[in-house]
Amino acid sequence: MRSGALDRAIRRASAAAGPAAREEADTCGLCDAPAPEPHAHVLDESKGELLCACRACGLLFEREGAGYGHYRLVPRRRERLRGVPAAELGVPVGLAFFTAGPDGSVTARYPSPMGATEWTVDPGTWADVTARAPRLAELRPGVEALLVNTVRGADEQWLVPIDDCYRLVAVIRRSWTGLSGGDRVWDDIDAFFRDLTETNSPGTKEH
Repeated sequence: MRSGALDRAIRRASAAAGPAAREEADTCGLCDAPAPEPHAHVLDESKGELLCACRACGLLFEREGAGYGHYRLVPRRRERLRGVPAAELGVPVGLAFFTAGPDGSVTARYPSPMGATEWTVDPGTWADVTARAPRLAELRPGVEALLVNTVRGADEQWLVPIDDCYRLVAVIRRSWTGLSGGDRVWDDIDAFFRDLTETNSPGTKEH
């Protein structure tokens, strides 16, 4: 999946935000109106691209079918999952996110200082994992992800909007130093997941 929204998130997190960067980051990909943070995102299904959406466009696509099979609003659902056998999915460096395609294929990506490295999950493995964690069958193609964190003894599995995963990629790009990442990147990853929990604790469900 290509994502102008991802590119902008990485640039905002990795570089000093000058006027040009702020202008690009705050522009709706649908109508060119300002899209100040926080804002929604929509998936352009024909291009596989994630676009920023201003408030008006975000509200427009909240109606089911409003995108006529072309645009799909990234939902805001976040759920803490339990019992996902992450080890069977082969999660390198303790972090990965998994997205389903319209054809049922599943792509795994792990954040790195170079962006997000990806591979295709074996269909049989995904079927076995889904059988043990049925909530994964509800993953909305392209716009939601299974996010797994086993860094430094963590045991977290989340069903999240895809833009949460892109924010994590941006955090790692911003904070990584040297060959091993340095202390800061791991502290910032911990802070990302603390924020994910605290921000959504009133409405966060666990399954």
